[in-house]
Amino acid sequence: MLGIVGTIPEENFPLISGPVSLEDDYIVIGNNHINVNRGTPAMIAAAVATLKYMDKPTPFCYLVGDIGNGKGCKLLYKELEENIINTSFDTLAFHYFQPEVTLFKKVIAEISKMPKRPTLIADAGFMYVAKMGGDARFFDLFTPDAGELAYLADEKAPHPFYTRGFILHEDNQVPDLIKRAYQHNNAASHLLVKGSKDYVADKDGIIEIIENPIVETLEPIGGTGDTLTGIVSALVASGLDIKTASAKAAMVNRLAGFYAKPTPATQIYDIIKQIPRALNEVLKNK
Repeated sequence: MLGIVGTIPEENFPLISGPVSLEDDYIVIGNNHINVNRGTPAMIAAAVATLKYMDKPTPFCYLVGDIGNGKGCKLLYKELEENIINTSFDTLAFHYFQPEVTLFKKVIAEISKMPKRPTLIADAGFMYVAKMGGDARFFDLFTPDAGELAYLADEKAPHPFYTRGFILHEDNQVPDLIKRAYQHNNAASHLLVKGSKDYVADKDGIIEIIENPIVETLEPIGGTGDTLTGIVSALVASGLDIKTASAKAAMVNRLAGFYAKPTPATQIYDIIKQIPRALNEVLKNK
């Protein structure tokens, strides 16, 4: 089963856990209906659509409201510290989380005690805090974009705000940043780097580059990185190895965007609706 941990950008959204379903453009957990726009809800919706296609159980999610002040995230860290050891997830994905090194280390200490350690995937904040705490290699997959990758590549930056300018410079291409991140042990076992080209890599170098179809109108649409993380998490939870899941997830995400025929008015849910069609094409090698 896939477990997903993330936040909802609402101050009063409660700490809640349970299976999540997708109803039109809302994810539903308990009595809560959350609009799918971007961030964790978009990631979850993409995972639900993928798992349904793969005939796998719906994900079990841990969610809390947080508007950036970290209050909700602290409650969620505590919930995970106290209860994660009693779960049996095959794959556990962390998304949009406020970095807090001390609390993070308590959570991964509990994960280390689990009888069967799940495959660990991290995007955004949890990837950041893993690097801050020197625990990047504890994870199996990070899903950064190029800017987030630059932080991983900067061995001296204590926080993304302090990523040095020469590393952020556009002359530093993604392959160089990947190499640098692994040189300094600041990357997970695998990387899926999102961008105009998507890169799958490990410590030995780039495994695959996915760049088609090219849909330029997708660039300004927020949430496509979130859907990619949801798709790859669901494929890994469905039994695909990380390298294969990463490459196929990148293809599926691009095809779903292509099939949505995006315009400036396109919403992320319009793309999510096309995920089953894209999965069918990619997984059946059409």
